[in-house]
Amino acid sequence: MKTLPFVLLFFSISVLAQKTTLEEDKKAIETVLRTQQEAWNNYDIETFMETYWKSKDLKFYGAGGVVKGWQSTLDRYKKSYPTRAHFGTLNFVLHDISRINEGAYSVMGEFYLTREVGDAKGIFMLILKKMDGAWKIITDTSAAVN
Repeated sequence: MKTLPFVLLFFSISVLAQKTTLEEDKKAIETVLRTQQEAWNNYDIETFMETYWKSKDLKFYGAGGVVKGWQSTLDRYKKSYPTRAHFGTLNFVLHDISRINEGAYSVMGEFYLTREVGDAKGIFMLILKKMDGAWKIITDTSAAVN
């Protein structure tokens, strides 16, 4: 019976060690978005797409409707941005990162593309979920604005 308090203490410490603070989560999510921005600006769609959940259940909602699945999202990006001139330079402005529940956040912001083929700007809302220790975008809603 003397081992019970030690078992409970060990369990409590290991559970607490796995949890992260709100600020740690927000910084990690900001890092995901910086990774996206840098990859985009380096014309590196593969690294950009690593930030998305590689699943058929990923959802992207834009002007063309709902696209389901990681591969379909990649195909959509490649079709919409076929050249480096279409990629241009991406800049995000983040307005809100809010916890939905343990391990899930929403992110709201704006994007700005400076491009040879004409600038573009818009808004987005992302849902990110922590999976296997990494934050992944599971839902992306993006819309261009004039």
